[in-house]
Amino acid sequence: MTRIAVTGHRNLSPRTTVLIDTAVREALRPYAPDIVGISCLASGADQIFASAVIDLGGVLEAVVPARQYGEASFRELLARAVTVRRLPYDLPSPAAYAAANEVMLASADVLVAIWDGLPAQGIGGTAEAVADAVRREMPVHIVWPPGAARLDTT
Repeated sequence: MTRIAVTGHRNLSPRTTVLIDTAVREALRPYAPDIVGISCLASGADQIFASAVIDLGGVLEAVVPARQYGEASFRELLARAVTVRRLPYDLPSPAAYAAANEVMLASADVLVAIWDGLPAQGIGGTAEAVADAVRREMPVHIVWPPGAARLDTT
């Protein structure tokens, strides 16, 4: 089985969500059904990836960055995970996300990055996870189809 971790943006437009879902399934199809998807199950990219892994016949492993983390859609996917690793942070934070990235990358063969290619806005983000994977000489599949856009959260 190929172990595939995911990193990606949370704030996706509705149109981008559809584009990303199609592109992620296309990227994962060559590995199916022998996929172990590793995800923090955050809203947006992580949940799109997790649903695709399950739909393609793979299994899901969850890395929970903090005790107070996740919403209803997170809990639904968490219940479908075959393995759950909980990190010792109380609250979600850049440090918790960086630690979660480390756990995922340490146990993965491949990284799928649902990423617009922009620089990191701080530790624990998508760009940092990609840079860490590159340093490890891990294959990285960047998924950002034409027309994709992040929502402006400012």
